[in-house]
Amino acid sequence: MEKQASAPPGPHWQAPVVAEPVSAVVQVPGSKSLTNRYLLLAALAESPSRLRSPLDSRDSRLMMAALEQLGAEFEEVPGEGPFGADIRVAPIPFGDNAGARPHLQVDCGLAGTVMRFVPTVAALLAADVDFDGDPHARSRPMGAIIDALRGLAVKVDDGGSGSLPFTVHGAGSVTGGPLTVDASASSQFVSALLLAAPRFTDGIELRHEGPAVPSLPHVGMTLSVLRKVGVDASMPDANQWQVQPGSIDGFDVAIEPDLSNAGPFLAAAVVTGGRVTVPGWPEATTQGGNHWRHILSAFGAQVEYDDGRLRVTGPAAISGVDLDLSEAGELAPTAAALAALATSPSRLRGIGHLRGHETDRLAALVAEINRLGGDAAETPDGITINPASLHGGIFRSYEDHRMATAGAIIGLAVDGVEVENIATTAKTMPDFPQMWQHMLEPEDSTGGA
Repeated sequence: MEKQASAPPGPHWQAPVVAEPVSAVVQVPGSKSLTNRYLLLAALAESPSRLRSPLDSRDSRLMMAALEQLGAEFEEVPGEGPFGADIRVAPIPFGDNAGARPHLQVDCGLAGTVMRFVPTVAALLAADVDFDGDPHARSRPMGAIIDALRGLAVKVDDGGSGSLPFTVHGAGSVTGGPLTVDASASSQFVSALLLAAPRFTDGIELRHEGPAVPSLPHVGMTLSVLRKVGVDASMPDANQWQVQPGSIDGFDVAIEPDLSNAGPFLAAAVVTGGRVTVPGWPEATTQGGNHWRHILSAFGAQVEYDDGRLRVTGPAAISGVDLDLSEAGELAPTAAALAALATSPSRLRGIGHLRGHETDRLAALVAEINRLGGDAAETPDGITINPASLHGGIFRSYEDHRMATAGAIIGLAVDGVEVENIATTAKTMPDFPQMWQHMLEPEDSTGGA
């Protein structure tokens, strides 16, 4: 695990420890996954669109900056939600309206949706577009999308690395049609192709060949948002998807709260034996965060849903779990934090692909839990965690927002936990430290600044 020691030092945040059960109503900002999908589709539309209650975070701003490079325009307008402005989007001009394009540059940061989704849009332009990102972004798997673009006759220069940085040499159009990919490293490779496919001349008939696609519900989310904006998108068989070519009309859409980001707050109820309620929880959703309903029950919590409110009441003691998280791997760091505080052994499986996320999340979780006195180990497809007496210490974040929130969860029960670089939570959850502190105040209802 010492390979992870390169995480840069940053200010340490003293995680609040609590002795009393938490009791709070917590409003969480909009879904990152939905926000960035709708931003991209709005950029591909024929007329302006409006996103209501979108997430304002580093990832969403990176997506907007990337699409602005390609010609879209974004304007903040007053919104009615608790988290600030709505966004009005003027789409990218294509074809005869595109005009001359200079050499363009896209900063992906650490945003997987930017580095995987935007290159397929860049291929539609008559322009050379450079893609790069944060230092760790260069180790994230990108070969499948580079190979897919080449399979669509798009020229891509990557120096043979199969990763960032690379340049997409767009020719102004993409024919599309039948294409086979290996998306076993990330479901985002499938979503990237499906989202741009309405503008391909022949749409796309996409097939996956290889080990199972992780986080497959995210592909279901992509199909759902395509259909909501009028695109003919389907899954005719397992590991096969089709998108028909056609125009996208401008749209007006409200973004659901981010259910994955609700996890740390709901976990606070489990850790403290308290109660946390998240309003605005959709009755039906494609978000992987909806898995919290059964995941938190497995830890021994009482989970209730009523009239758009999810309420979690913590148990007297946290039970160990055996969970297959292959459909919602982004929930694993929060689940691992709970498992580190459980009274019996836990196994989290189906998450081998997390080695290619913002950091190697499996190695990072094992290292940081063990740093605090825990007993965690990697398996080929996940981690095991045994009960242990934890102590305070520095919990490194590796510039990974979900690692930082995992440290905050453990810190609720373990005095002296200091989370390195808590500011990295701004990737998907602005004002997390303030929201966390407000949640701990008696009978508080937290929102965003």
